[in-house]
Amino acid sequence: MTMRFAVNGYPVTETPDDVGRFMMALETTGYLIFWVGLFKTITGGLMFFPRTAPLAVLMSLPYAFNILLYVTFFAHQFLAIGLPDFAACVLLIYCYFDWYRPIFSGPQKLTHNATASVHDTSGGINAL
Repeated sequence: MTMRFAVNGYPVTETPDDVGRFMMALETTGYLIFWVGLFKTITGGLMFFPRTAPLAVLMSLPYAFNILLYVTFFAHQFLAIGLPDFAACVLLIYCYFDWYRPIFSGPQKLTHNATASVHDTSGGINAL
């Protein structure tokens, strides 16, 4: 069976099976071309700025995971592309984990000094 690489970037056989017909149906809706392309463009643009790069890595994780699933189950010959793509995303999440840590931590408790400066209205050092 010969395999060609479609214009939109996913492999399609000459005689499409169920997956090929599904991918062609998605192509006719414009979903793969416009919305996914727009999302990837925004995510890629956010990666250029250090402040938004960790958010962009999180945004790219579902797409990288989708690529991993696609090459694992349907397009085995492209595993050399899908595995490093997903591994790079996981590595970047590991590298930015300190940025994500506050998301997973519980509510922060205020120290006594922080509450004293807010509640001390008697004219002392910590008064507002």
